[in-house]
Amino acid sequence: MNTNIESTLRISELKTIIDPYVKELTGFYDWEDDKPLRIAYHDVVAYSIHVKGFTYHKSSNVIKNGTFAGIIEKLPYLKELGINQIHLMPVYESKDEGDRPNYWGYGSGYYFLPKSEYSSGGSAAVEMKDMVRACHKQGIEVILDIAFDKSTKRYLMHDCLRQYIVDYHVDGFILDYSLVPMEDIYDDPVLKQTKFLRRQDYFQNNMRKFLKSDAGMIDSLIFWQKYCNDRSAFNYITNHNGYTLWDLVSYQEKHNELNGEENQDGPNDNFSWNCGVEGPTDDVDILRFRMKQMKNAMTLLILAQGVPCLLSGDEFGNTQYGNNNAYCQDNEISWLDWNDIERNHELYLFVKQLIRFRKKHPVFGQEYEVAGKDTEMYGLPQVSYHGEFPWQPSLAYESRRMGICYSGNVINDADFYVAYNMHWEETKLALPPLPEGKKWKLVMTTESGFLDVPEELECQNKIKVAARTIAVYIGK
Repeated sequence: MNTNIESTLRISELKTIIDPYVKELTGFYDWEDDKPLRIAYHDVVAYSIHVKGFTYHKSSNVIKNGTFAGIIEKLPYLKELGINQIHLMPVYESKDEGDRPNYWGYGSGYYFLPKSEYSSGGSAAVEMKDMVRACHKQGIEVILDIAFDKSTKRYLMHDCLRQYIVDYHVDGFILDYSLVPMEDIYDDPVLKQTKFLRRQDYFQNNMRKFLKSDAGMIDSLIFWQKYCNDRSAFNYITNHNGYTLWDLVSYQEKHNELNGEENQDGPNDNFSWNCGVEGPTDDVDILRFRMKQMKNAMTLLILAQGVPCLLSGDEFGNTQYGNNNAYCQDNEISWLDWNDIERNHELYLFVKQLIRFRKKHPVFGQEYEVAGKDTEMYGLPQVSYHGEFPWQPSLAYESRRMGICYSGNVINDADFYVAYNMHWEETKLALPPLPEGKKWKLVMTTESGFLDVPEELECQNKIKVAARTIAVYIGK
Protein backbone atom coordinates (compact mmCIF):
# COMPACT_ATOMS: atom_id res chain seq x y z
CA MET A 1 0.00 0.00 0.00
CA ASN A 2 1.23 3.48 -0.83
CA THR A 3 2.69 5.00 2.35
CA ASN A 4 1.27 8.49 1.67
CA ILE A 5 -2.24 7.12 1.10
CA GLU A 6 -2.00 4.98 4.23
CA SER A 7 -0.98 8.00 6.32
CA THR A 8 -3.82 10.06 4.91
CA LEU A 9 -6.34 7.34 5.78
CA ARG A 10 -5.07 7.03 9.32
CA ILE A 11 -5.20 10.78 9.89
CA SER A 12 -8.76 10.96 8.55
CA GLU A 13 -9.84 8.30 11.03
CA LEU A 14 -8.55 10.18 14.07
CA LYS A 15 -11.21 11.04 16.66
CA THR A 16 -11.26 13.42 19.60
CA ILE A 17 -10.68 11.43 22.79
CA ILE A 18 -11.24 13.17 26.13
CA ASP A 19 -8.85 12.32 28.94
CA PRO A 20 -10.99 10.93 31.82
CA TYR A 21 -8.80 12.87 34.26
CA VAL A 22 -9.33 16.20 32.52
CA LYS A 23 -9.89 19.16 34.87
CA GLU A 24 -11.39 21.54 32.30
CA LEU A 25 -12.82 21.35 28.78
CA THR A 26 -12.16 24.21 26.40
CA GLY A 27 -14.20 25.08 23.33
CA PHE A 28 -17.36 23.32 24.55
CA TYR A 29 -19.09 26.11 26.42
CA ASP A 30 -22.74 26.65 25.45
CA TRP A 31 -23.22 30.40 25.07
CA GLU A 32 -26.91 29.96 24.17
CA ASP A 33 -26.80 32.47 21.29
CA ASP A 34 -25.20 35.10 23.54
CA LYS A 35 -24.22 38.27 21.65
CA PRO A 36 -22.66 41.63 22.58
CA LEU A 37 -25.28 44.05 23.89
CA ARG A 38 -23.72 47.19 22.35
CA ILE A 39 -25.66 49.56 24.58
CA ALA A 40 -25.43 53.12 23.27
CA TYR A 41 -22.89 55.28 25.10
CA HIS A 42 -25.47 57.80 26.27
CA ASP A 43 -27.78 55.09 27.67
CA VAL A 44 -25.20 53.54 30.00
CA VAL A 45 -25.36 53.69 33.79
CA ALA A 46 -22.23 51.92 35.06
CA TYR A 47 -21.25 50.37 38.38
CA SER A 48 -17.72 49.52 39.58
CA ILE A 49 -17.27 46.17 41.35
CA HIS A 50 -14.56 44.18 43.09
CA VAL A 51 -15.64 40.57 42.51
CA LYS A 52 -14.79 39.34 46.00
CA GLY A 53 -15.63 42.45 48.00
CA PHE A 54 -19.05 42.82 46.37
CA THR A 55 -20.57 39.73 48.00
CA TYR A 56 -18.03 38.25 50.45
CA HIS A 57 -19.55 39.81 53.59
CA LYS A 58 -22.14 37.54 55.20
CA SER A 59 -24.70 40.37 54.96
CA SER A 60 -24.78 39.94 51.17
CA ASN A 61 -27.09 36.95 51.67
CA VAL A 62 -25.71 35.12 48.65
CA ILE A 63 -24.82 31.44 48.66
CA LYS A 64 -21.54 31.68 46.74
CA ASN A 65 -19.91 34.61 48.49
CA GLY A 66 -17.11 36.55 46.84
CA THR A 67 -17.28 34.83 43.45
CA PHE A 68 -18.42 35.28 39.86
CA ALA A 69 -21.46 33.23 40.87
CA GLY A 70 -22.11 35.68 43.71
CA ILE A 71 -22.45 38.47 41.16
CA ILE A 72 -25.06 36.38 39.31
CA GLU A 73 -27.03 36.12 42.55
CA LYS A 74 -26.97 39.93 42.87
CA LEU A 75 -28.15 40.66 39.31
CA PRO A 76 -31.76 41.29 40.43
CA TYR A 77 -30.40 43.95 42.79
CA LEU A 78 -28.40 45.62 40.01
CA LYS A 79 -31.41 45.56 37.69
CA GLU A 80 -33.61 47.11 40.36
CA LEU A 81 -31.02 49.82 40.96
CA GLY A 82 -30.96 50.61 37.23
CA ILE A 83 -27.45 49.44 36.30
CA ASN A 84 -26.78 48.24 32.74
CA GLN A 85 -22.97 48.04 32.74
CA ILE A 86 -20.57 46.70 35.37
CA HIS A 87 -16.86 47.53 35.57
CA LEU A 88 -14.90 44.68 37.14
CA MET A 89 -11.60 45.34 38.86
CA PRO A 90 -8.91 42.83 37.73
CA VAL A 91 -10.36 39.32 37.47
CA TYR A 92 -7.11 37.55 36.57
CA GLU A 93 -4.49 35.96 38.81
CA SER A 94 -2.17 38.59 40.27
CA LYS A 95 0.96 38.66 42.39
CA ASP A 96 1.11 39.90 45.97
CA GLU A 97 3.20 42.96 46.72
CA GLY A 98 5.81 42.03 49.33
CA ASP A 99 4.21 40.88 52.58
CA ARG A 100 0.85 42.52 51.82
CA PRO A 101 -1.93 40.86 49.81
CA ASN A 102 -2.69 42.41 46.43
CA TYR A 103 -6.43 42.51 47.10
CA TRP A 104 -7.22 44.89 44.23
CA GLY A 105 -5.27 42.84 41.68
CA TYR A 106 -3.38 45.65 39.95
CA GLY A 107 0.27 45.32 38.99
CA SER A 108 1.90 42.40 37.20
CA GLY A 109 -0.26 39.34 36.79
CA TYR A 110 -1.26 36.34 34.69
CA TYR A 111 -3.58 38.26 32.42
CA PHE A 112 -5.05 35.27 30.55
CA LEU A 113 -6.00 33.35 33.69
CA PRO A 114 -9.27 34.07 35.57
CA LYS A 115 -8.65 34.21 39.31
CA SER A 116 -9.30 30.83 40.94
CA GLU A 117 -10.38 32.52 44.20
CA TYR A 118 -13.37 33.96 42.32
CA SER A 119 -14.65 30.45 41.57
CA SER A 120 -17.21 28.85 43.89
CA GLY A 121 -15.37 25.55 43.67
CA GLY A 122 -15.30 24.61 40.01
CA SER A 123 -13.60 26.21 37.04
CA ALA A 124 -13.01 29.96 37.34
CA ALA A 125 -13.04 30.21 33.53
CA VAL A 126 -16.43 28.51 33.23
CA GLU A 127 -17.94 30.49 36.10
CA MET A 128 -16.72 33.74 34.59
CA LYS A 129 -18.44 32.79 31.33
CA ASP A 130 -21.58 31.93 33.31
CA MET A 131 -21.46 35.40 34.84
CA VAL A 132 -21.05 37.20 31.51
CA ARG A 133 -23.86 35.17 29.93
CA ALA A 134 -26.17 35.84 32.91
CA CYS A 135 -25.36 39.57 32.82
CA HIS A 136 -26.19 39.76 29.12
CA LYS A 137 -29.52 38.03 29.70
CA GLN A 138 -30.35 40.81 32.16
CA GLY A 139 -29.24 43.56 29.76
CA ILE A 140 -26.02 44.30 31.63
CA GLU A 141 -22.67 44.75 29.86
CA VAL A 142 -19.42 43.51 31.39
CA ILE A 143 -16.29 45.69 31.20
CA LEU A 144 -12.93 44.39 32.45
CA ASP A 145 -10.28 46.61 34.02
CA ILE A 146 -6.97 45.20 32.77
CA ALA A 147 -3.86 46.85 34.16
CA PHE A 148 -0.99 45.77 31.94
CA ASP A 149 2.37 46.77 33.38
CA LYS A 150 5.11 48.56 31.47
CA SER A 151 7.01 45.37 30.71
CA THR A 152 4.06 43.63 29.02
CA LYS A 153 4.73 42.90 25.35
CA ARG A 154 2.45 44.53 22.79
CA TYR A 155 1.53 41.22 21.17
CA LEU A 156 0.62 39.77 24.58
CA MET A 157 -1.74 42.67 25.29
CA HIS A 158 -3.34 42.24 21.90
CA ASP A 159 -3.81 38.48 22.32
CA CYS A 160 -5.14 38.91 25.85
CA LEU A 161 -7.86 41.35 24.78
CA ARG A 162 -8.85 39.09 21.89
CA GLN A 163 -9.15 36.16 24.28
CA TYR A 164 -11.59 37.96 26.58
CA ILE A 165 -13.70 39.05 23.61
CA VAL A 166 -13.73 35.72 21.76
CA ASP A 167 -13.69 33.25 24.66
CA TYR A 168 -15.48 35.24 27.38
CA HIS A 169 -17.79 37.55 25.38
CA VAL A 170 -16.98 40.61 27.49
CA ASP A 171 -18.20 43.96 26.19
CA GLY A 172 -15.10 46.07 26.67
CA PHE A 173 -12.11 47.11 28.72
CA ILE A 174 -10.73 49.86 30.93
CA LEU A 175 -7.10 50.39 29.88
CA ASP A 176 -4.14 52.68 30.34
CA TYR A 177 -3.92 54.18 26.86
CA SER A 178 -0.31 55.19 27.39
CA LEU A 179 0.73 51.52 27.61
CA VAL A 180 -1.61 49.72 25.23
CA PRO A 181 -1.05 49.76 21.41
CA MET A 182 -4.44 51.31 20.65
CA GLU A 183 -3.59 51.85 16.96
CA ASP A 184 -3.20 48.07 16.51
CA ILE A 185 -6.39 47.39 18.42
CA TYR A 186 -8.51 49.75 16.32
CA ASP A 187 -7.31 47.93 13.19
CA ASP A 188 -8.21 44.50 14.56
CA PRO A 189 -11.53 43.21 13.12
CA VAL A 190 -12.33 41.39 16.37
CA LEU A 191 -11.56 44.32 18.65
CA LYS A 192 -12.53 47.44 16.73
CA GLN A 193 -16.23 47.23 17.69
CA THR A 194 -15.37 46.75 21.36
CA LYS A 195 -15.76 49.45 24.00
CA PHE A 196 -12.42 50.78 25.22
CA LEU A 197 -12.56 53.06 28.24
CA ARG A 198 -10.06 54.94 30.36
CA ARG A 199 -10.14 56.68 33.69
CA GLN A 200 -9.79 60.43 34.00
CA ASP A 201 -10.15 62.26 37.29
CA TYR A 202 -11.17 65.68 35.98
CA PHE A 203 -14.90 65.25 36.55
CA GLN A 204 -14.30 63.74 39.98
CA ASN A 205 -11.93 66.42 41.23
CA ASN A 206 -13.89 69.38 39.89
CA MET A 207 -17.27 68.18 41.12
CA ARG A 208 -15.80 67.38 44.54
CA LYS A 209 -14.46 70.91 44.80
CA PHE A 210 -17.84 72.35 43.86
CA LEU A 211 -19.55 70.02 46.34
CA LYS A 212 -17.47 71.31 49.26
CA SER A 213 -18.15 74.92 48.28
CA ASP A 214 -14.76 75.86 46.84
CA ALA A 215 -14.75 79.16 44.99
CA GLY A 216 -14.01 79.46 41.28
CA MET A 217 -15.81 76.26 40.24
CA ILE A 218 -18.79 77.55 38.22
CA ASP A 219 -17.00 77.29 34.85
CA SER A 220 -16.09 73.70 35.72
CA LEU A 221 -19.68 72.95 36.70
CA ILE A 222 -20.90 74.22 33.32
CA PHE A 223 -18.30 72.25 31.40
CA TRP A 224 -18.63 68.89 33.16
CA GLN A 225 -22.42 68.91 33.32
CA LYS A 226 -22.62 69.08 29.50
CA TYR A 227 -19.45 67.35 28.28
CA CYS A 228 -20.01 64.00 26.53
CA ASN A 229 -17.81 64.10 23.43
CA ASP A 230 -15.23 61.53 24.54
CA ARG A 231 -16.72 58.06 24.08
CA SER A 232 -13.78 56.48 25.91
CA ALA A 233 -14.43 58.42 29.12
CA PHE A 234 -16.93 57.96 31.92
CA ASN A 235 -17.77 60.13 34.91
CA TYR A 236 -17.32 59.18 38.55
CA ILE A 237 -17.20 61.12 41.80
CA THR A 238 -15.63 58.22 43.71
CA ASN A 239 -13.74 55.10 42.60
CA HIS A 240 -11.69 52.35 44.22
CA ASN A 241 -8.61 54.60 44.35
CA GLY A 242 -9.75 57.03 47.04
CA TYR A 243 -12.63 57.57 49.41
CA THR A 244 -16.04 55.96 49.19
CA LEU A 245 -18.91 58.45 49.01
CA TRP A 246 -19.65 58.13 52.72
CA ASP A 247 -16.00 58.74 53.57
CA LEU A 248 -15.83 61.68 51.17
CA VAL A 249 -18.29 63.61 53.37
CA SER A 250 -17.02 62.18 56.68
CA TYR A 251 -13.22 62.49 56.59
CA GLN A 252 -10.91 65.41 56.07
CA GLU A 253 -7.74 63.34 56.36
CA LYS A 254 -6.89 59.84 55.13
CA HIS A 255 -6.67 57.05 57.70
CA ASN A 256 -4.54 54.34 56.12
CA GLU A 257 -2.62 53.26 59.22
CA LEU A 258 -3.69 49.61 58.88
CA ASN A 259 -1.99 49.41 55.47
CA GLY A 260 1.35 49.21 57.28
CA GLU A 261 2.93 52.18 55.51
CA GLU A 262 2.67 54.71 58.35
CA ASN A 263 -0.21 56.47 56.55
CA GLN A 264 2.18 57.60 53.80
CA ASP A 265 0.33 55.79 51.00
CA GLY A 266 -2.76 56.95 49.13
CA PRO A 267 -3.60 60.40 47.76
CA ASN A 268 -3.15 63.30 50.15
CA ASP A 269 -5.58 65.72 48.53
CA ASN A 270 -8.98 64.11 48.22
CA PHE A 271 -11.02 67.34 47.93
CA SER A 272 -13.13 66.00 50.78
CA TRP A 273 -14.91 67.67 53.69
CA ASN A 274 -16.04 66.00 56.90
CA CYS A 275 -19.00 68.37 57.43
CA GLY A 276 -17.65 69.49 60.80
CA VAL A 277 -16.52 66.31 62.60
CA GLU A 278 -13.85 63.79 61.59
CA GLY A 279 -15.21 60.30 61.15
CA PRO A 280 -18.14 58.69 62.99
CA THR A 281 -20.49 60.90 64.98
CA ASP A 282 -23.81 60.77 66.81
CA ASP A 283 -24.58 64.41 65.99
CA VAL A 284 -27.97 64.28 64.25
CA ASP A 285 -27.45 67.59 62.43
CA ILE A 286 -24.11 66.53 60.98
CA LEU A 287 -25.47 63.15 59.92
CA ARG A 288 -28.40 64.90 58.23
CA PHE A 289 -26.01 67.26 56.47
CA ARG A 290 -23.79 64.39 55.31
CA MET A 291 -26.85 62.67 53.87
CA LYS A 292 -27.69 65.76 51.84
CA GLN A 293 -24.10 66.09 50.63
CA MET A 294 -24.16 62.50 49.41
CA LYS A 295 -27.39 63.24 47.55
CA ASN A 296 -25.78 66.35 46.07
CA ALA A 297 -22.81 64.27 44.89
CA MET A 298 -25.02 61.64 43.30
CA THR A 299 -27.08 64.33 41.56
CA LEU A 300 -23.97 65.99 40.16
CA LEU A 301 -22.90 62.59 38.82
CA ILE A 302 -26.14 61.08 37.52
CA LEU A 303 -27.67 64.18 35.93
CA ALA A 304 -24.46 65.13 34.08
CA GLN A 305 -24.51 64.43 30.33
CA GLY A 306 -21.64 61.92 30.28
CA VAL A 307 -21.81 58.27 31.36
CA PRO A 308 -22.15 57.99 35.16
CA CYS A 309 -20.27 55.23 37.00
CA LEU A 310 -21.14 54.51 40.63
CA LEU A 311 -18.71 52.88 43.03
CA SER A 312 -20.41 49.76 44.40
CA GLY A 313 -21.88 50.40 47.82
CA ASP A 314 -21.97 54.18 47.46
CA GLU A 315 -25.72 53.99 46.89
CA PHE A 316 -26.14 52.81 50.49
CA GLY A 317 -23.31 54.64 52.23
CA ASN A 318 -20.56 52.01 52.37
CA THR A 319 -17.52 53.10 54.38
CA GLN A 320 -13.84 52.14 54.45
CA TYR A 321 -13.36 54.07 57.72
CA GLY A 322 -11.30 56.78 56.06
CA ASN A 323 -8.92 54.43 54.22
CA ASN A 324 -8.40 55.89 50.75
CA ASN A 325 -6.02 53.19 49.47
CA ALA A 326 -7.44 49.84 50.57
CA TYR A 327 -5.43 47.85 48.02
CA CYS A 328 -4.26 45.34 50.64
CA GLN A 329 -7.34 45.19 52.84
CA ASP A 330 -8.94 41.81 52.14
CA ASN A 331 -11.25 42.14 55.14
CA GLU A 332 -14.29 44.04 56.38
CA ILE A 333 -12.67 47.37 55.49
CA SER A 334 -13.18 46.52 51.81
CA TRP A 335 -16.06 44.03 51.81
CA LEU A 336 -19.44 45.68 51.27
CA ASP A 337 -21.64 45.57 54.36
CA TRP A 338 -25.12 45.16 52.90
CA ASN A 339 -26.69 46.03 56.26
CA ASP A 340 -26.02 49.63 55.24
CA ILE A 341 -29.02 49.45 52.89
CA GLU A 342 -31.27 49.53 55.94
CA ARG A 343 -29.12 51.99 57.86
CA ASN A 344 -29.05 54.40 54.90
CA HIS A 345 -32.28 53.43 53.18
CA GLU A 346 -33.06 57.08 52.41
CA LEU A 347 -29.90 57.37 50.29
CA TYR A 348 -30.51 54.05 48.54
CA LEU A 349 -34.06 55.01 47.54
CA PHE A 350 -32.90 58.44 46.37
CA VAL A 351 -30.16 57.01 44.14
CA LYS A 352 -32.55 54.46 42.65
CA GLN A 353 -35.10 57.21 41.91
CA LEU A 354 -32.38 59.42 40.44
CA ILE A 355 -31.23 56.71 38.02
CA ARG A 356 -34.83 56.05 36.95
CA PHE A 357 -35.32 59.79 36.47
CA ARG A 358 -32.26 59.98 34.19
CA LYS A 359 -33.45 57.00 32.16
CA LYS A 360 -36.99 58.35 31.85
CA HIS A 361 -35.82 61.75 30.63
CA PRO A 362 -33.30 61.56 27.75
CA VAL A 363 -32.56 65.26 28.16
CA PHE A 364 -30.04 64.20 30.84
CA GLY A 365 -28.24 61.66 28.67
CA GLN A 366 -28.12 63.02 25.15
CA GLU A 367 -26.24 61.42 22.29
CA TYR A 368 -24.44 64.63 21.34
CA GLU A 369 -23.25 67.55 23.40
CA VAL A 370 -25.99 70.13 23.90
CA ALA A 371 -25.51 73.59 22.43
CA GLY A 372 -26.75 77.03 23.40
CA LYS A 373 -28.84 77.38 20.23
CA ASP A 374 -32.56 77.39 19.60
CA THR A 375 -32.46 75.93 16.11
CA GLU A 376 -36.22 75.27 15.90
CA MET A 377 -37.37 78.65 17.27
CA TYR A 378 -38.94 76.86 20.24
CA GLY A 379 -38.26 79.59 22.76
CA LEU A 380 -35.47 77.87 24.66
CA PRO A 381 -32.04 76.76 23.43
CA GLN A 382 -30.85 73.21 24.08
CA VAL A 383 -29.02 74.49 27.14
CA SER A 384 -28.92 77.87 28.86
CA TYR A 385 -27.48 79.31 32.07
CA HIS A 386 -29.11 81.58 34.63
CA GLY A 387 -28.31 83.47 37.79
CA GLU A 388 -30.37 85.86 39.88
CA PHE A 389 -31.70 87.16 36.56
CA PRO A 390 -32.60 84.99 33.56
CA TRP A 391 -29.89 84.48 30.92
CA GLN A 392 -27.34 86.13 33.23
CA PRO A 393 -25.33 83.42 35.02
CA SER A 394 -23.18 84.45 37.94
CA LEU A 395 -19.67 83.56 36.76
CA ALA A 396 -17.76 85.51 39.39
CA TYR A 397 -14.96 83.71 41.22
CA GLU A 398 -16.88 83.77 44.51
CA SER A 399 -20.10 82.44 42.95
CA ARG A 400 -21.38 79.06 44.11
CA ARG A 401 -24.77 79.02 42.38
CA MET A 402 -26.04 78.30 38.89
CA GLY A 403 -29.27 77.46 37.12
CA ILE A 404 -28.95 75.18 34.08
CA CYS A 405 -31.96 74.89 31.79
CA TYR A 406 -32.35 72.09 29.23
CA SER A 407 -34.86 72.17 26.41
CA GLY A 408 -36.37 68.78 25.63
CA ASN A 409 -38.10 69.94 22.45
CA VAL A 410 -35.74 68.33 19.94
CA ILE A 411 -35.69 64.92 21.68
CA ASN A 412 -39.38 64.79 22.57
CA ASP A 413 -38.88 65.35 26.30
CA ALA A 414 -40.02 67.97 28.79
CA ASP A 415 -37.93 71.04 29.65
CA PHE A 416 -35.87 70.95 32.84
CA TYR A 417 -34.16 73.45 35.10
CA VAL A 418 -31.52 72.27 37.59
CA ALA A 419 -30.73 74.76 40.35
CA TYR A 420 -27.32 74.32 42.01
CA ASN A 421 -26.53 76.18 45.22
CA MET A 422 -23.39 75.13 47.08
CA HIS A 423 -23.29 78.35 49.09
CA TRP A 424 -23.77 78.09 52.84
CA GLU A 425 -26.72 80.49 52.59
CA GLU A 426 -30.05 80.36 50.77
CA THR A 427 -30.01 81.97 47.34
CA LYS A 428 -32.43 83.17 44.67
CA LEU A 429 -32.27 82.04 41.06
CA ALA A 430 -34.26 83.10 38.01
CA LEU A 431 -36.33 80.75 35.88
CA PRO A 432 -36.47 81.49 32.15
CA PRO A 433 -39.96 81.90 30.67
CA LEU A 434 -41.37 78.75 29.10
CA PRO A 435 -43.19 78.50 25.76
CA GLU A 436 -46.87 79.36 26.01
CA GLY A 437 -49.01 76.87 27.89
CA LYS A 438 -46.19 75.39 29.98
CA LYS A 439 -45.44 75.94 33.66
CA TRP A 440 -42.50 75.19 35.95
CA LYS A 441 -43.06 72.57 38.66
CA LEU A 442 -40.74 71.32 41.41
CA VAL A 443 -39.70 67.66 40.97
CA MET A 444 -36.97 67.10 43.54
CA THR A 445 -34.59 68.69 46.01
CA THR A 446 -31.63 67.03 47.68
CA GLU A 447 -33.04 68.29 50.97
CA SER A 448 -36.49 66.67 50.75
CA GLY A 449 -36.11 64.12 47.93
CA PHE A 450 -38.42 63.39 45.00
CA LEU A 451 -42.03 64.53 45.17
CA ASP A 452 -44.77 62.02 44.40
CA VAL A 453 -46.44 64.68 42.24
CA PRO A 454 -44.53 67.68 40.81
CA GLU A 455 -45.50 70.83 42.71
CA GLU A 456 -46.56 73.90 40.71
CA LEU A 457 -44.71 77.05 41.71
CA GLU A 458 -46.47 80.15 42.99
CA CYS A 459 -43.89 82.32 41.23
CA GLN A 460 -42.92 81.31 37.70
CA ASN A 461 -39.86 83.52 37.34
CA LYS A 462 -37.94 83.27 40.63
CA ILE A 463 -37.10 80.46 43.05
CA LYS A 464 -35.40 80.16 46.42
CA VAL A 465 -32.82 77.41 46.77
CA ALA A 466 -31.76 76.32 50.25
CA ALA A 467 -28.11 76.34 51.30
CA ARG A 468 -25.99 73.55 49.77
CA THR A 469 -28.93 72.12 47.85
CA ILE A 470 -29.68 71.01 44.30
CA ALA A 471 -33.27 71.26 43.03
CA VAL A 472 -34.84 70.05 39.79
CA TYR A 473 -37.85 71.65 38.05
CA ILE A 474 -39.85 70.38 35.10
CA GLY A 475 -41.53 72.58 32.51
CA LYS A 476 -44.59 71.08 30.87
